[in-house]
Amino acid sequence: DSSPQLSSTVGCFSLTAQKRPLHSEAVVNRSQSKIHVYLHATWRTGSSFLGELFNQHPDVFYLYEPMWHIWQALYPGDAASLQGAVRDMMNALLRCDFSVLKLYTGSQNITTSSIFGWRKNKVICSEPMCEAYKRHEVGLVQDDVCGKCPRKDLKELERECKKYRVVVIKGVRVLDLGVLVPLMRDPVLNLQIIQLFRDPRAVHNSRLKSKQALVKESIQILKSKKQTEKYKRLLVPSNRVNRAENYRNYIKIRYEDLVLHPMEELKRLYSFSNLASFPAMDKFVLNMTHGHGYSSDKPFLISSRDAKEAIFAWRERLNIEQVSQVENYCSEVMRQLGYQKNSAYDDDDGGM
Repeated sequence: DSSPQLSSTVGCFSLTAQKRPLHSEAVVNRSQSKIHVYLHATWRTGSSFLGELFNQHPDVFYLYEPMWHIWQALYPGDAASLQGAVRDMMNALLRCDFSVLKLYTGSQNITTSSIFGWRKNKVICSEPMCEAYKRHEVGLVQDDVCGKCPRKDLKELERECKKYRVVVIKGVRVLDLGVLVPLMRDPVLNLQIIQLFRDPRAVHNSRLKSKQALVKESIQILKSKKQTEKYKRLLVPSNRVNRAENYRNYIKIRYEDLVLHPMEELKRLYSFSNLASFPAMDKFVLNMTHGHGYSSDKPFLISSRDAKEAIFAWRERLNIEQVSQVENYCSEVMRQLGYQKNSAYDDDDGGM
């Protein structure tokens, strides 16, 4: 079988129908002093890179995949049944209440080292939480350096969180943005949502490379899919009134646009989040998208890469049958997002 478990690797479940132009700008309510942002994506879409652009900003308190704790603690619960818990955790964390993590880590005495992705977290690894890095200096956090940081009580991290005017969470475990509509309607929370998309063929190629690292997630998604009607609602929510995309505090971005036009897209993302860019961040995003090569033995490693190779790698690594299967499975999604089919482009336009 040239394309095993196609539906679980492509992940079109998060690519719901979009009616507004791709670059329509949402209006941020700037009367609020604090803004909360959720970076919504599916696996292998480049969301770690998108998140890093916020992790590096000195005005941002960033959390990488905190809802991972729920999926691990409640495994093998099906993905759809975990959505309420995911929303409730996000609601608490955005308000700098980290006590919710105790429900899923199996311990009441948890520290900063209990948080998923802590070794890459700029706040945890920088002053005043740790002397390894300075918060205002832009640059990737090294695991081995941050790993030497002292473990701090979560109360200390909560106090640090409350100092920041922008709190950002990156996640891939919200399957239906409609679940977040109650949070988007909360004027106190002032939640902004940035949804990331990527060419489904590139997503499929990337997931085939990293499928061993996503075994648990695949099982949880597939368990949901066995309930056909329930899964259809994850694909296309039936109640359009509750669609998060209908709200003005929502924008979408394609991975391809982000890495091919990093300066412009960074400015747009920061403007939406009420953040200002600055020369060091501009240099950082350019360096991250103009590296050498694409492949990595560590599928979740954030590193400088060649943007065009990252976008076009699927052409070299998927065979014709695999490409056709993905295009058939995700034809409507591709049409809505402006991705052309394999036969419709030449070597220069990338199918976009």
